[in-house]
Amino acid sequence: MEYIVISFTHKNTDIATREKLAFNNEVEKESFLKNIIKNSSVNEAILLSTCNRIELIINTPNSKEASKVGIENFAKHSTLQIEELYNRADIYENESAIHHIFTVASSLDSLVVGETQIAGQLKDAFKFSIEKDFSGQNLSRVLHYAFKCAAKVRNATQLGSGSVSVASTAVAQAKQLYKDTTGVRALVIGAGEMSELACRHLLKYGFDVVICSRNIKKARILAHSIISDGNGDEYTHDQIEIRPYEELETLLNSMRLMITATSAPYPIIKKEMVKEFKHTRNWFDIALPRDIEDIEFEDLNIYSVDDLQCIVDENMELRASQAKEAYSIVGKMTVDFFSWLQTLSVEPVIKDLHLKGEEIIDKKIQNALKKHFIKSEDEENVKKLCQTIMAEFLHQPTTKLRDVSKSIDGDIVLGTTQNLFGLNTEI
Repeated sequence: MEYIVISFTHKNTDIATREKLAFNNEVEKESFLKNIIKNSSVNEAILLSTCNRIELIINTPNSKEASKVGIENFAKHSTLQIEELYNRADIYENESAIHHIFTVASSLDSLVVGETQIAGQLKDAFKFSIEKDFSGQNLSRVLHYAFKCAAKVRNATQLGSGSVSVASTAVAQAKQLYKDTTGVRALVIGAGEMSELACRHLLKYGFDVVICSRNIKKARILAHSIISDGNGDEYTHDQIEIRPYEELETLLNSMRLMITATSAPYPIIKKEMVKEFKHTRNWFDIALPRDIEDIEFEDLNIYSVDDLQCIVDENMELRASQAKEAYSIVGKMTVDFFSWLQTLSVEPVIKDLHLKGEEIIDKKIQNALKKHFIKSEDEENVKKLCQTIMAEFLHQPTTKLRDVSKSIDGDIVLGTTQNLFGLNTEI
């Protein structure tokens, strides 16, 4: 059984390409995975789609064929050419695939190293796949081990310290642009997780926040939760204002700072909505697909996810030593995962060996009783003696099997053992 990952990220694709590859809702994800699973070369599949990455994780009996199926379905979904996708994609197989999944879960492959959202996004993708029967035991083992690896990295390093995310990075960039945040109002469009993170960081840096969302009830709940818990800070209703979505155009043309993070499948901010304004405006679009269409307007700066690289580079420098330790953990956990998988394979073989021994003992004792070689009152004692002999006889072979199962020849040895003893267990 093999594993592959087909990966499109900020490292190998620009934001325009990722927009075409992105999945806007669960209906699109379900349809895509259904088509993938139909193919005999795909046993299980998980689809991860975020602002920085679109990745397909597959358990397969044939990695080459599964890669072909994955790329072809990405081409149908995105309308991009198959050849272009092959040229852009990073395709990981087996050990490399597992190492990559563990790296992603541990936030080492993120645009912002140590960002706090990716593990949750991966868990959501895994949960969706399980609920829709696109994933089973094999990928469950991988993902559970990946989350175990992520927890180990988090506990052993400081990479997850503080609240690090694309949203926090955007706000950090805004803070550099507005040295004095007193009286600066920031418009946040949307009321989801990314918007909440943006609001919290804006308030922390001293900005006042105006939340605008199609779902005004959700926006009010978001504002209330920030005011009520505060996370150690005191915020008031004067610092967080809710405005109806119908006022979006007015708000865009009356505020100096804006962060948008909606799940809209198309741009919600268009060129004709932009009017003259007396100050320079800075807009941060951290959605995928982007919320803002391509606009060139005097004194208007638009930043997408990929434009945050300057802070990302600083983040990498500050976290370089921590990342080195984290990669060491990921490497060890990758090796441990395959060792653990091999032990899962060997235990059924060992169990069958002992069952085979029990069958022989029972058969021979019954024959001995029929031929009066032993008395019926001695049956239990004779059986215990035979079981002791069999257990001692199998002790060294089973110990050796457990040891050899961890080596590169493990599958061959286990297969030979099955054939040799006539066992039926599938590895």
